[in-house]
Amino acid sequence: MATVLSRALKLPGKKSPDLGEYDPLTQADSDESEDDLVLDLQQKNGGVKNGTSPLGEAPEPDSDAEVAGPAKPHLSEVTTERYPVEPLGGLEQKAASSIVSYVRTSVFLLTLVVSMVLVLVCAFLIPCPPRDLHSTWSRHLGPQGGGDLSPLELADVNGDGLRDVLLSFVTSRNGSAVGVSGPPAVLMCLSGMNGSTLWSSPLPEEARDITCLDLMPGSMPGTVCLVTGTHKMLSAFNATSGKAIWTLNSNYLSNGTLAAPGVVLPDVDEDGVRDLVVLAVGEPQPDLCFLLVSGRTGRPVGRPVKYNVVGVGNLIGPQVYVTANGAVYILFGFGNIQAVALRDLFVQAQNRDSSPPSLQIEEPEWEKRRSINLSELIDIYSDGVELLQMVKAPDSNCSNLLITTSQVLVLLRGQNLTPYWTLRLPGLHSQPTPGYFTDDQTLDFLLQIQDGVGMKKMMVVDGNSGSVVWSYSAPCHMERSPTTSAVTSDQKSVFLFWAEGLSATPPNSDVILGTEPPGLHHLYLLHPAFPSILLDLANATGTVTASEGQRGQAPEAIQHPWWSAS
Repeated sequence: MATVLSRALKLPGKKSPDLGEYDPLTQADSDESEDDLVLDLQQKNGGVKNGTSPLGEAPEPDSDAEVAGPAKPHLSEVTTERYPVEPLGGLEQKAASSIVSYVRTSVFLLTLVVSMVLVLVCAFLIPCPPRDLHSTWSRHLGPQGGGDLSPLELADVNGDGLRDVLLSFVTSRNGSAVGVSGPPAVLMCLSGMNGSTLWSSPLPEEARDITCLDLMPGSMPGTVCLVTGTHKMLSAFNATSGKAIWTLNSNYLSNGTLAAPGVVLPDVDEDGVRDLVVLAVGEPQPDLCFLLVSGRTGRPVGRPVKYNVVGVGNLIGPQVYVTANGAVYILFGFGNIQAVALRDLFVQAQNRDSSPPSLQIEEPEWEKRRSINLSELIDIYSDGVELLQMVKAPDSNCSNLLITTSQVLVLLRGQNLTPYWTLRLPGLHSQPTPGYFTDDQTLDFLLQIQDGVGMKKMMVVDGNSGSVVWSYSAPCHMERSPTTSAVTSDQKSVFLFWAEGLSATPPNSDVILGTEPPGLHHLYLLHPAFPSILLDLANATGTVTASEGQRGQAPEAIQHPWWSAS
């Protein structure tokens, strides 16, 4: 404002129409205002620099000589030709664009910071559970294990994806002599990852069998482990905590003792939980007594049912067989195989004439084998039977029966009980180990037979044809060395067996095995993709009494392919 007033006083003004003379203030408002606008625009657009105009002219002096100078161009001409003025809307758009860009940058930086914070929290603040991924582990139980560490069972009890080891042993066979008081036996669960003790529970007697299963498929959250004793004990334990759920009262067995492990049945009492059947042998006379037990409470479902069975040899069964039509039979016998329908067993136990609809199904081919006097027992096989196994049939929803004798291995069709194939093998005393060795997706079997003094022949039998597809003789002084198998992700199986140091190589083999002193037992692995190579996994100086494989695991789980007790 001071500049405008000073210029107005120096410059001649226009003559006022009212006063008849020049008014310098009026002249400043009219003419000089245009000069100020032109100068402002020139300075804004960089027109005046280092005291010169864009045309190279010197700046106009601030004196009266400005009037005598050349006429100045009009404002409209200057702005149109050299200094275009931006419209007001463009300035507003630029301001809005700057705000949007600022907001976008702020959002991006904020998201980046939040992501980095989350990564740091997950990486450093949240600890990862430790995993000991050793390929093998060994656990020495010390003086508390006074007997054999058997039986064995594998089950995932802690939910870490790796099956754990359940075993039972006698605490001390001469505990009373040394003044040690405690339970006669212990049920223990070891972590399958590192062998640490997860839990242990006392047992009133030595265990004969441990079986872990789900009595309520799809409903009960925890797994139940059934423990069968050598005399009268049958108990169900919670696999996660090791606490006993129920125990069968030994008074229900009368004077008999448990002859075999308990077997799981369908739900016969219709309480939503699968039930059990146990087989007891009378002490005064060789009568077999069946007892149905509730899987929910452990109480008998009806009275015991007795059968007078004639036979010579080992006790077979009991085993539950479900036919393709859904009929349920129980297989058992002494040196032979007989079957009784669960329907008949339930009717006698309940002392009534009717049974649940689920038990009224019959299998015509099995019913034809009833004896002429219409006995309740059905003859299946009677020729020195030592072992009986259920084998899943690939082309049916039922199982076949694999029967092992001292001379013959027979596979019976489960639908009509006719022989599928028969293989004669003198000196066969071991239990066949099923696994997938060939490419036909049919279960094959690893066998071991006596092959001279201190020698055993290991062989794999094709489950489809009954022919021997692999064999090798190995030194082994153990009467019965345990074998097992583990299924890989490509539906093949690796077989594992125990033998002494191999002094010779298999035929056409690429591996060289040295000799070692007797008494050292090795665990060998046979892979179907490399049948000429035996992989030595581990060794032990003690006698191996039990072994279990992790069936159904992926190849990564073969890092823990076995657990043995000696």
